[in-house]
Formats: sequence, C-alpha cells, structure tokens
Amino acid sequence: MASAQRLDSGAAVEDPQIELIGVRKEFGDTTRSGMGRAHTVVAVEGADLSVADGELFAILGPSGSGKTTVLRMIAGFEQPTVGTIRLAGVDVTALPARRRDVNTVFQEYALFPHMTVAQNVEYGLRVKGVPRDERRRRTADALDMVRLSGEAARKPAQLSGGQRQRVALARALVGRPRVLLLDEPLGALDLKLREQMQIELKEIQRELGITFVIVTHDQDEALTLCDRLAVFNAGRIEQVGRARDVYENPANRFVADFVGTSNVLDGATAEALVGRAGTFVVRPERIAVLARGTGSGPGVHTVDATVMETIYAGPTTKIAAATTQGTTLTATVLTASASLPADLQHGAPITLAWPENALHQLSTEESP
Repeated sequence: MASAQRLDSGAAVEDPQIELIGVRKEFGDTTRSGMGRAHTVVAVEGADLSVADGELFAILGPSGSGKTTVLRMIAGFEQPTVGTIRLAGVDVTALPARRRDVNTVFQEYALFPHMTVAQNVEYGLRVKGVPRDERRRRTADALDMVRLSGEAARKPAQLSGGQRQRVALARALVGRPRVLLLDEPLGALDLKLREQMQIELKEIQRELGITFVIVTHDQDEALTLCDRLAVFNAGRIEQVGRARDVYENPANRFVADFVGTSNVLDGATAEALVGRAGTFVVRPERIAVLARGTGSGPGVHTVDATVMETIYAGPTTKIAAATTQGTTLTATVLTASASLPADLQHGAPITLAWPENALHQLSTEESP
C-alpha cells in the first residue's frame, strides 16, 4: 500500500514549517549483482510529510526504518534522490546544511572537550563572526534557558550526562534556528534522567515556540514528548497523527505492534472471542483481570484463562494468560486494583474482560 494511503487527517497542516513531498532516498551499494552491476539500497520511499510551525513532532521507527535519513535530509546533510524538501515554504532541496535555518542535536553531543561550557555554546556564533558582547549575552541566555548558568566555566568531562545533553541543546539553540532537529537525543541517558529530560525538553520547546523534530526508536518517548508523530517502517511512512490517535487507532498490524503493546485477535480467535470475523487490536491496559466466573455487563467480552506469567512493576502488574481457545493475551493492571484476584500464580484460573469500545478493528487492506 502506498504510504499516502496510510496517513490520517493529521498529516496535513495549515502552516507547515517543514514539508517533504514525494521524497525518495537511494544509497549506492558496493556489492555487485551477478551481472556485475552495482545496485542501490532504498532508505526512504515516497515520503510525504508536513510539520507545523512551532510543533513538537516525533519520527518513530525501528533501526533501519529510514527515520535518521529523513532527519539528515531535512538538515541538509543528505539530498533526496527524488522529491522536494521545503522549509517555511521555500524549496531547500539543493541547499547545503549551512544555508538552512536548522540546527541539529546528536546523541553523542559532539562537545569540544578542551573548551568550557560557555566556549562550546558560543563556538558557532564565533565562527559566524558575531561580536563578542553579543556572543556572551546570547550564550548566557541560552545557558539560563537550559538551567546551566552556574556551569559556564566547567569542562564537559566535569558534567553529568544530562548536563552535557543540555550543553548540546544550548549550543543548538543559541543560533536561534527556526527548526531544531534532535537525533535520539536522550538515548545515552539512564531511565530516570531520560524521563526528567523529556519534561525539560517539552518545557523548553513550549517557551521558545520553535519547531522541534525528534527522531527516536523509543515508543514511550515519542508518545510522551510529541504533539504528533510519524511511524516509519522499511523506509515508508505507515501512519501520521496525534500520539493518542496513533496509539488508540493504529493504521495496521505493524503500528499496533510497534507503538506500545497490543493483543491482536484474528481468524478463529476473533470469531471465538469477539463474535465476528476480522482482525482486532485490544491494548493490555484495557483488559481487566477478574476471578474466574465473574459476570459481566452488556457490551463486555469475557474469556476464561489461566495465568502463565505475572510480572510485578510497582504501580502496575503485567499478566500473560492462556485462554481456553488456545491464544495468549496480556493484561496490564493497577497493582492496587481491588478487583484483582488474590491468586495470580502460574496456573491460577482467571477471567479476562474488555469492553466493546476497547476493540480497534483493522481493515482488510491494513491486515497482514
């Protein structure tokens, strides 16, 4: 199916800061076919994408899906083989990176170890010939923005991972770009620091009002951070939309499986558990775990099952259970839920229940 068919109404925006129109990117491959000809690898195929001015947008996908290639084409580090890239309505397809009003923050931060924090941040301004007083003022403003005013004289080696990430962010922001691109910016941080930086990134973006595009393979990060997101797979866009819409109404099996965790019911399983043919998705948090034989009200599907595995995760507990129809369903429930059965050990009998509105049906074309 062509990528454009998989986009929802969230794909088009009224005031686009970034536009990709029919973008395809091929890379030459050094391997030779049996005929002795070099062949190419298609990294991105038929990408049509619009990002609004002032939007916090995420490009999400597994490794090798084309998301970083898209970021590099927006930045000007790569040129598309076919297609057009516009920034603020201007065709920049052939413009080099230095002539685009875009800055990029990489996962590795790329800070100069021999320079102080302030020197790192003002480096780009110095290269551009910005007067010293203005450089220092803008550097001070940028460090204040990322809450590092007191660290200006320190070297990168004296900072924590989160502080180095903020220095890289300040260095990118000091040039006042219209677009900031972030390539896996939080990937090197531990979980707690990553969660803290997610909040800080959202706050900074909201304060500045500039367009942020974040590339990530982390579904939770994309859902937490972005206004909208695009899901990439094998070089194609599978779905574009608001985070909640993509999560609750996945376009196809790939999106359902990649964005969060899904129980997919199809074939005979769907007939037995849903009562009709089709391919259905139900998220684990929409499934209640009850004592065996617990009744249900109208519009609620139930199935008897046996606990296979219970995983305690503090506030939530994940339960994998085998149904009497021979399929495995996963439920994620609040650990403190009063409705949870007392016995959730391996082999314990339970009943799983979910409301009709928890089911999302994939169309025949979207099903695998």
